[in-house]
Amino acid sequence: MADLLALSSRFIDEDLYEGAFSVNRVNLQLSEVGAGVAMIEAFSHVVAFDTGEGLVLFDTSLEPFAPAIKSALRGWRDGPLHTIAFTHGHVDHVGGAECFVAEARERGDAPVTVIGHESLPARFDRYALTNGYNAIINRRQFHALGGGLLGEGSDGKWGPAVWVRPTTLVDESHVHRVGELTFEIHHDRGETDDHLWAWVPERQALVVGDFVTWVFPNAGNPQKVQRYPREWAQALRQMMTYEAELLLPAHGLPVAGKARVAQVLGDIATVLESLVEQTLALMNEGASLNAILHEVQVPAGLMDRPYLRPVYDEPEFILHNVWRLYGGWYDGNPAHLKPSRDATLAAELASLAGGAQKLAARAREVAETDDLRLACELVELAAQAVPEDAEVHAARAAIYGKRRDAELSLMAKGVYGSAAAESQAIADADPEGAA
Repeated sequence: MADLLALSSRFIDEDLYEGAFSVNRVNLQLSEVGAGVAMIEAFSHVVAFDTGEGLVLFDTSLEPFAPAIKSALRGWRDGPLHTIAFTHGHVDHVGGAECFVAEARERGDAPVTVIGHESLPARFDRYALTNGYNAIINRRQFHALGGGLLGEGSDGKWGPAVWVRPTTLVDESHVHRVGELTFEIHHDRGETDDHLWAWVPERQALVVGDFVTWVFPNAGNPQKVQRYPREWAQALRQMMTYEAELLLPAHGLPVAGKARVAQVLGDIATVLESLVEQTLALMNEGASLNAILHEVQVPAGLMDRPYLRPVYDEPEFILHNVWRLYGGWYDGNPAHLKPSRDATLAAELASLAGGAQKLAARAREVAETDDLRLACELVELAAQAVPEDAEVHAARAAIYGKRRDAELSLMAKGVYGSAAAESQAIADADPEGAA
């Protein structure tokens, strides 16, 4: 078993960062992190408690990982599975549930209690309505990792074969007693509207799901539904009042010791509070969304923490969600209220510039100065003006490829990498035109 607590203590105490995969590990291995407490490292992790009366699991990871996780779990304990608690309804947390529920049936054990927030069934219903969209955005979001990482089956449908629904629904709080352990389950909005976290007093442990992930908080995600950064910070402040000795996240490393736990929770809360407060202050002064995106800054030094690196989500994306939550979708630019078609505007601007090829050539020049924001705007106009032009798409592929390589967050890399691949395919179809 790996000593995960020693590893996280070293990173926190020495303020070290050795890359995303040093803290977010997906090895399907089980490590005991306390008396009768284990974590199986996956995407997401599975946290297990031996209660003396049966096992309690928090989350079940993705469907393809579940058999290996079950094997690791059974190498640790062979008792009946009593409860599965979903911290929230994302596919990497609920996808593997049927594997564990089926095992209980096959063993002849009592039916498994499945706990989830009362909003979780509505999430599953929404996933059914938007199955194709979820397949598309997850393929794009995880383009840098090969696409299709999160739950796309061989039939092209997104999600597990069986969505296991809760048998016990939680509103704001619920006390769940199993054997010698008490699970005080709480609801707060954060990454999702259906997020639960738990305090286990007998182990002085907080099980926090995605409220802590050892990356910059996923409160922005440009392709997903609303996130709640202010409420997220409030939940973290509430967790701090327990003075926990053990912090068990669904991604990243477990954390031991009151001071370290308080530091991690406090730093994440501070970042979110600052972004929300700055954005609301500018909104209240009448600033546009574009102005806010370029003016709000993260407090100095915090993004250097090993558990706050922007390798998945990033601060700029969170500002969009603050704006969307409090201000709606109108961004302050009157032309965007009822805009022209993108292609119509692009064709007009390309004509004024002397042709789409000139716009693309200018975009290449601007990219050489490393103003990739402007370069992307220009080359996108060129490509929308002449959507089949190989020369323009060769420029678009090169610029978005450079933009992808310059970005830190997986979300940005996924979008830009997908755009580069799209244009490269068009350019390769007509190599003479791209020459």
